[in-house]
Amino acid sequence: MKNMERELLCPVCKEMYKHPVILPCKHNVCHVCASEILLQRGYVCDPNSEPNSPASSPSTRSPRMGRRVVPKQERLIKSGFGTYPGRKRCNAHTQSVLFPCPSCHRDVDLGERGLGNLFRNLTLERVVERYRQTVNISTAIMCQFCKPPQQEASKGCTECRATFCNECFKLYHPWGTQKAQHEPTPPTLTFKPKGLMCPDHKEEVMLYCKTCQRLVCQICRVRRTHSGHKITPIISAYQALKDKLSKTITYILGSQHLLQGQISELEESMKHTELNGAKAQEEVLQLVSALRSALDDKQVSLTRDITERQRERRCILEAQVWERQTLLENSGLVSYAHEVMKETEQPCFVLAAKQLHERIVRAIESVQSFRSAAFAPLPPVKLDVSRELKLLTELNFVRAPDAPVIDTQRTYAYDQIYLSWRLPQDSAPAWHYTIEYRKIDPKHKTLKLWQRREEVWSLSTVLEGPDIDSVYVLRVRGYNKAGYGEYSEDIYLHTPLAPGKCLLLLLGA
Repeated sequence: MKNMERELLCPVCKEMYKHPVILPCKHNVCHVCASEILLQRGYVCDPNSEPNSPASSPSTRSPRMGRRVVPKQERLIKSGFGTYPGRKRCNAHTQSVLFPCPSCHRDVDLGERGLGNLFRNLTLERVVERYRQTVNISTAIMCQFCKPPQQEASKGCTECRATFCNECFKLYHPWGTQKAQHEPTPPTLTFKPKGLMCPDHKEEVMLYCKTCQRLVCQICRVRRTHSGHKITPIISAYQALKDKLSKTITYILGSQHLLQGQISELEESMKHTELNGAKAQEEVLQLVSALRSALDDKQVSLTRDITERQRERRCILEAQVWERQTLLENSGLVSYAHEVMKETEQPCFVLAAKQLHERIVRAIESVQSFRSAAFAPLPPVKLDVSRELKLLTELNFVRAPDAPVIDTQRTYAYDQIYLSWRLPQDSAPAWHYTIEYRKIDPKHKTLKLWQRREEVWSLSTVLEGPDIDSVYVLRVRGYNKAGYGEYSEDIYLHTPLAPGKCLLLLLGA
């Protein structure tokens, strides 16, 4: 009992089921939780009501709580007329109530009456109650009729299907009335009705409609809704379902070794998943670090190149500046030329003036031929990294090949088996393929062990020497750097009885 708590938790409130109802998709949910979900969707329902509970009826409300005055607008809404903000507007035809199942995440149709069409799962309630008794879950049971703050219940009433404190029990069971004959019981969270009642006609359900797969009452049977349907007594459905459930339980109990083997295999896969994940993370860190190191080295190389270009350019410009500075009026060269001009001895003047004249002529020619573009600063350095950025953006894990698709037009079985396949269009490439095949034993309906052919480098292969008049099942999977991909669908091939016309029998997976 202690191992099945997960089966007894409501998928909405994550607590033990309380008054669970069965949805058309065969999942369960607490009645209160279902009401709150419908209220959030704009449907009108009372989340505080409980199926078959007197607390949900205004006429049986405790005198201590007083009678609530129902506004006119709410009376219109409950009677099916009028709208208010957030409520589903009725069309010409009454809309069915769509309920989002929290288990299968599908919208299920509850019909026009919503939760009123659903059966209460009394069996699940009994299991929950037995579970609580087994694991000794002690929860305080509160009186259903006290004004806040509620008092803890001290009595229960099976006839009223409600829990009471001492004072409320006396108020609801006054002397001299029929209710005074009700026997008090210990308080409980669930009061089980004597039987399941039809939500439409309030009659006990004693029949089962196989066509609708729904419990029905005698009135439902004669109504047009179930006209022509196959309806059986409830005991027949009870016995049939009990036999089926017994067989499935017997099979499960007899397959414990198989389940344990599968659990061990899955746990081993989980361990390998953790190891492979850690290994993959380490590999990613190493590769990204290598890329980062390569980028750092490239950065150093490029900045060194820029610095060298900058130095060379600066030397050239500094030489040009110095050459022009010598021609300024107050420069040393001009002053020196003036002093040379003062020389009176002709041989000495000729010797000094010739060298000086050549220097000045070169400087003048440089000035006259000056072009600003020729002596521009270092041009902007542009790096084209678009290709590298694209490669980095597209950097991703290598995908294993997708499951190959068997080419049934080119695959056949004769005195040999010829198998052909192809990869899906968007699949990652495969380096080579592995083919697995085995023979079916038609007498014992068993399969032999898989035989394997490794490293097939083409998109087809030939299996020589198959047994005649035999059925073989084959499958293929690809391999690349990421590992093996998924298997293709199994294909069944029947070899002919004797040499003659080629026979191909494709039975499908």
